[in-house]
This record gives sequence, structure tokens and C-alpha cells, in this order.
Amino acid sequence: MTAYQTKAALSRRSFLRTGALAGGAAALAAPAVLAQSPIVMKMQTSWPASDIWMEFAKEYVTRVEEMSGGRIRVDLMPAGAVVGAFQVMDAVHDGVIDAAHSVSAYWYGKSKAASFFGTGPVFGGSATTMLGWFYQGGGAELYRELTQDILGMNIVGFYGFPMPAQPFGWFKGEVNGTADIQGFKYRTVGLAADLLQAMGMSVAQLPGGEIVPAMERGVIDAFEFNNPSSDRRFGAQDVAKNYYLSSYHQASESFEFTFNRDFYEDLAPDLQAILKYAVEAASTANTAHALRQYSADLAGLAAEDGVTVRRTPKEILQGQLAAWDALIAQLEADPFSKKVLDSQRAWVEQVSYYELMNEADLRLAYDHYFPGKLQG
Repeated sequence: MTAYQTKAALSRRSFLRTGALAGGAAALAAPAVLAQSPIVMKMQTSWPASDIWMEFAKEYVTRVEEMSGGRIRVDLMPAGAVVGAFQVMDAVHDGVIDAAHSVSAYWYGKSKAASFFGTGPVFGGSATTMLGWFYQGGGAELYRELTQDILGMNIVGFYGFPMPAQPFGWFKGEVNGTADIQGFKYRTVGLAADLLQAMGMSVAQLPGGEIVPAMERGVIDAFEFNNPSSDRRFGAQDVAKNYYLSSYHQASESFEFTFNRDFYEDLAPDLQAILKYAVEAASTANTAHALRQYSADLAGLAAEDGVTVRRTPKEILQGQLAAWDALIAQLEADPFSKKVLDSQRAWVEQVSYYELMNEADLRLAYDHYFPGKLQG
């Protein structure tokens, strides 16, 4: 047992739980205020306080607090409150915070396989497809193997909110093909960094809050973050006017909810279940919230902020797929990475065949009722 684990075993949370279970005269004699005191869970996100994703995190907090009847209170903090945006996984592992709301690409420096659980190759499945892989296709066990067995992380993790495919991003000028992006200093994270470097870009991995200042200083000259709402809130439209939607660099990401394993396992079983299943509940709420606000902000960027919105040219998309092919071949040299990629390919081949064969042609219907609005 590590020194941290020894301390955690004697933590106030463990004390409260064992005290409640002890029974007998001692338990009956405990002051009512102690018995009713909530467990305070310190949870830091990787997002600035103003980002829409803090609102998404709060939707999780609301569900935890209400479903627990106030037995858990969540102290939700933005990036930088305790540690930096990219350090939350280490902070959860060390017990500096109890939980984090982040994405797996942010701890990609520990293992490139981290990126498979959010920003991996696109075999033809959406973010919803890949969230299904996590829960029904073996992904959760592979995640546990990576985090606990291979990396020795003292964490428990779950995934929620299948994100809409991330835009290729923001450029000062128009880009029409792969030749136009050569040499760009570009911001992205995770395996997308390897992917776009292979396509001729120079990549910097930065937290969302550092993107616009880096653009203003010339550290980068093109970037992506995630979605129209986050981008608009941090002022992307003030440093670039060309916004390209649709990309294969990060098309299947979800939020990562991590908990210090000692903290989580010290909880009563029903509270563990609340923390786990509130991820699913918040996922639904986040999806509805994102559809409303992302679409509204995309319209605002074009109508109010002078941004030209385009779809990423097919030549660039085809170049991304070719770059993924080469990167996959390199990644499969690692046995664990190959195991994950084989699992994902098998899942997508089965599931996406059904999805793609079965789904209605929504583009045809949209064009029927709103002719001339769609590009490409």
C-alpha cells in the first residue's frame, strides 16, 4: 500500500463511512449533525470558468447532489484552481483532488493509448458509436487495464457525452487542399497532434484557455478546440475569420470522469452507483444542451461576427485518412495499442454497418425543406 493509500484509508470519508456502519451504542450516540454531514467531493475540470463545458460539468454536479439527497456535495472548480488543465489525472491519482472532468487526450503524454479513448482513428464510427464501444464493446475493461494495470494509476473512470465531430478549426486565410496547410503552427491535442504533424503541420498542444493568447503572440497561426460555443466564448472569431467544420482528427471524443480510487471505493455502494450513473444522466443533458447552444453560436459566428463557415475540403479529409493509416501501422507495434485498435475495428465494422445502412438520408430531407443552405 502506498503512503497515499494508507492516509486515504484513515481519511474523513473512510471515518464517516465506517462510523455509519459500526452500529451499536457508539453509532447511536454520534451527534446527528455528524451523521448528516455531506461528503464533499473536490472535482476540478480542465476548462476555464467561462467555458460552456463548465455548464456541462454543473449538469453532472446537479444530478449527483440531487440523487444523493445531499449526501454528496461537489466542490466544482475550473482549470487552474488546484492544478493545470493537463494535470488533473495526476492530481486525482495523488488524491490532491477527488475527481476530474476532462478528456483522455490531456494525459496522452503518459501513454499514446490514452488517446484511443477519445481522439483515436476514425474507422467509420461516430462519437456515439465509440461511446457504445466503451460500455458494450470491451472498451471499459481496456481502459481499466491501461490506467490501473499498465500505468498503475489509482483512479476509476467513466465516459459520457458523445461529442459532435470537432471542426478542423480556425485559419486566417482560406485553405483548399493539403498543400495549403503545410508549415502551419497549429494547436490540437492527443493523437491528432501526431496525425497533423504527419500532414506537414507544426503542432503545439495547449489547453483551451491558452489558445487565443498564443494566436495573438504568433506562437500558433491556426487552431482547433472543440465546438462553436467554446470557440466563440474564448474569442476565436477575434483572431481568425475562416472556420472549417468536419474533420477526422477528433471525431469520436467523450468527456472523461475520473475519481480517486480510494475515495470512490470508500463510498457506500449506493453513492458509488450515483457517481457512476450520473455520468449517463449528464450525458443526455449535455447532448441536448450542446445541440441547442452549438448551433446557435455557429449561426452567431456567421451572422454577427463576420466568420466564413465552410466544410473542410475533401482533399484534406482524404489526407487525414491516409495519415491515420500510416499512424495506425506505427501504433500497432505496441501490443496493448494493437489490442485496443483490433477491438475498435471489430466494433465499428459490426455496429457502423447497421448505423450507416439503416439511417435515413438526413441531408436529403434537410435540403428538401431548407434548399441551398448546405455546402459540399
